Amino acid sequence: MNGVDLSEFQSPWLYREEFGLQPLPKGDHLFLITHGISSKADIYFNGAQVASSDYQQGCFGGHQYDITPHVRSGKNALLVQAHPTDYSVDFGQGFADWNPAPPDNGTGVWRNIELKRTGPISLSPIRIVTDFKTAPSERVLVTVITDVTNQNNVPIQASFQGIVEAEQDTGMQQRIPFSGSIRLNPNEHTTISFPVTMQNPQIWWPATWGRQPLYAVQLNVSTPQGTISDRAPRTTFGIRHVTSQLSPDKDLSFSINGHSFNVRGAGYAPDLFLRFDLNRVRTIFRYVLDLGLNTVRLEGKLEHPEFYKLADQMGIMVIAGWECCDKWERWDYNPDGQGHQWSTTDYTTAYRQMYHESTYLQAHPSLLAFILGSDYWPDESASRQYLAALQLTNWTNPIVASASARGNPSGLGPSGMKMLGPYDWVPPNYWTSNNTPGITESGTAYGFGSEQGPGVGTPTLPSLTQFLSAADLHVLWSHPSSGSYHLSPRGAGEFHTRKIYNTALFRRYGDPTSLEDYLQKTQLMDYEATRAVFEGFAINQNAASSSNARPATGLVYWMLNSAWPSLHWQLFDYYLRPAGAYFGTKTAAARGEHVAYDYVSRGVRVVNLKGPRLTGGVKAGKRVVEVELITAADGEIVDKQAVGLEETEPGASLPIANVADGVSRLTGVGFLRLLLKDALNGSVLSRNVYWVTKENDVLDWGKSNWYTTPVSRYADFTGLSNLRTASVLASVTVKQKGENGSTLEVTLENKADVPAFFMHLMVVDAASQQEGEAGEITPVYWSDNYVTLFPRENFKLTVQTPKRGGWRMVMSGVNVKRNVIARG
Repeated sequence: MNGVDLSEFQSPWLYREEFGLQPLPKGDHLFLITHGISSKADIYFNGAQVASSDYQQGCFGGHQYDITPHVRSGKNALLVQAHPTDYSVDFGQGFADWNPAPPDNGTGVWRNIELKRTGPISLSPIRIVTDFKTAPSERVLVTVITDVTNQNNVPIQASFQGIVEAEQDTGMQQRIPFSGSIRLNPNEHTTISFPVTMQNPQIWWPATWGRQPLYAVQLNVSTPQGTISDRAPRTTFGIRHVTSQLSPDKDLSFSINGHSFNVRGAGYAPDLFLRFDLNRVRTIFRYVLDLGLNTVRLEGKLEHPEFYKLADQMGIMVIAGWECCDKWERWDYNPDGQGHQWSTTDYTTAYRQMYHESTYLQAHPSLLAFILGSDYWPDESASRQYLAALQLTNWTNPIVASASARGNPSGLGPSGMKMLGPYDWVPPNYWTSNNTPGITESGTAYGFGSEQGPGVGTPTLPSLTQFLSAADLHVLWSHPSSGSYHLSPRGAGEFHTRKIYNTALFRRYGDPTSLEDYLQKTQLMDYEATRAVFEGFAINQNAASSSNARPATGLVYWMLNSAWPSLHWQLFDYYLRPAGAYFGTKTAAARGEHVAYDYVSRGVRVVNLKGPRLTGGVKAGKRVVEVELITAADGEIVDKQAVGLEETEPGASLPIANVADGVSRLTGVGFLRLLLKDALNGSVLSRNVYWVTKENDVLDWGKSNWYTTPVSRYADFTGLSNLRTASVLASVTVKQKGENGSTLEVTLENKADVPAFFMHLMVVDAASQQEGEAGEITPVYWSDNYVTLFPRENFKLTVQTPKRGGWRMVMSGVNVKRNVIARG
């Protein structure tokens, strides 16, 4: 993008559309409705200006313009003149240090523009309020709210007919009609509500907690002659209740339907050029659920309506809010503030944007909260505007002052969120170090982290070859301190290079000998880094069952995905390929009952990430934890334990064993395998393998900053490069094959007396000329990957792919030779 001529975007861009219209009947009106233009525009209809850039401002500014006087029979023309967006002056969608800014700064029409025809009476989008609090509930009062306007200058009687019904694909049969009437004065604009009582409604739950039944409201208004004047947009909603609360330590937590909801989320990034692809979002959401996450955060990147509808259907919670760092947070008390001070017009524009977005979001059950600021809270005037808009649109979800604990406006209490890093690499033992007396570092696993993580997310070679040249690839591994355009922009300083990450990689795993060796080591680094952060927050999720007196109440990982091809800050890459960061997260977060290792205490814990017991059922039964520590070099057993226990309660974090003695006797690298089994049938509920050494990485806490804590001595994993070769037998069975792809089952058997370390499997298009290059099939859903097998161990895993044609499966590992194990 450095070669783009920026002068092309320093003048307005024109968007013109021609279309035919029939003559409007007398008394009818035609409205032009905007939903998102970055970031200000003049709008013309048939040559007449219907909106000025003084009013049509802000990238989220949605407005309705009556264009009735300008309508022609036959051909009509709409012209939008979008003015250049300047992040320091305008309310745009900036990316800060996430990636380079798009050359046009997002200028243009990025959401649909609609034409809406009505009679003399018009309706606004519907808003929904319920009195539901906790499940079960035999009766729920649903209040349907809309704004109604008499568009003419004579009084009129308005009659309303509506229905609340179950969505067709839910299997529910409930249909409840409602009606009403009101007399409107000339040009009157008012709000009307309709109470609807639902008997034994089905309750909406987050994914993994339960089902996501949705209801729909349809509402129309008629004239005294019985002619339908307008229909409100069909609105779907779910019956659920969200609350938030602060702990005695002022840490935020959420509850849904009366049950504690521990956020396991990540920050979502839209496409760099704001291109919306619903199928891509569907894949991203499926990855979210496959990872074991339950929430996405939108920092100033509020999306299209289809995004929220899909979240409703899939049970993914959404934390929406405004962005940091530019015009949006230009406050006197913000030392990082950039851009122009807010004018009187800016405060009005902020109100209008909040009003419009709230109408978009209000009825969606997937909305968890709205954050009014990111790094800093809005000033008193801005917060009053935001809160007034939310109140006017009947907002019922929690409102949070900012994503940090730096302050809050008088109209809101403390946010309860922390934004204290890290954003770059830290070792695995960082996250539970706050459990150690004397160490209370801010970034560790306690409280509600609104954006933090170890900064990893290195793509695999198939993706790298799609956006890096051969020269770039050579620099990537041979010049570890070099900057890259596919990290943060040069001006971002700390994140323009991989220096912190690469220093750790070279010191911990040894100097890479080739690009392939480097990339294999990056996946090791990324896997252990993401697993550690999510396990750290899981270990500390419950103060009553943790050695930490201050529990971890929520985590938004920095970040879920990238807006364009990137080398960091992602759990899967731009091309939707999951790698080490993905599977480290999945290991930690996707098992309802999980067994985890605490690097600091050397303890083994069983953590329960399940939702509440909604049916009042009894516990499933007894559990067994098997612990085995072996040497990496020859597979010699150092420690072996088996511990029985009852199934834990949701939210529990139970210490079950300790391997400190065994780890202290290691002379090199060891492998620690943890198995959580059902004691009745022996099925494995959670399997986790760590590579450990006697000495952990040593953190220099005194030199901590906002983005990392330095390491004064690195753990030594260089011995992993000298493992004896393991022989692994693999077989693949096609379990299901259809129009939407295939499900394959892979059986692995380590035939060797040494561990088979970090085996990566991928499914490649049969037409690809190279094993494992750009032909890797995506999206792909593995039950597990980057697997380590103990000597003589068997393991089964599955994979779902969308590919209907030929494929081959490739397996490789640190000490397992790359080979094709199956074709289909």
